[in-house]
Amino acid sequence: MSRRAGFTLVEVLVALAIVAITLSAGLKAAGALTNNAQRLADVTAAQWCADNQLTNLRLARQFPGTGDSDFECQQLGREYRGQLQVRPTPNPNFRRVEARVLDDQGQLLVTLTTILGRL
Repeated sequence: MSRRAGFTLVEVLVALAIVAITLSAGLKAAGALTNNAQRLADVTAAQWCADNQLTNLRLARQFPGTGDSDFECQQLGREYRGQLQVRPTPNPNFRRVEARVLDDQGQLLVTLTTILGRL
């Protein structure tokens, strides 16, 4: 009786199942990395928008009045919506200014806060 060398059908199927599971896990990880990279780009661009709005207020050299206002910003080819909130502080010579930037769905991407003083 001669025995042939090689793999049985069951061994081949088990090996294929292991390869399929490994490849699907790799694809899932690659998809997560892609989503994280896009999120990082969105948050970075939103932070630039918020920082630009706060810098514009500083450069205007005017003491801001309290209240809320909306702004729009374009960074990296995308449009971002934002809100500026100016609030009083215990010291009347200073204002707390918060710039909030939202994505297309209205989800908060970034919030930057600063204090502006009377000149």
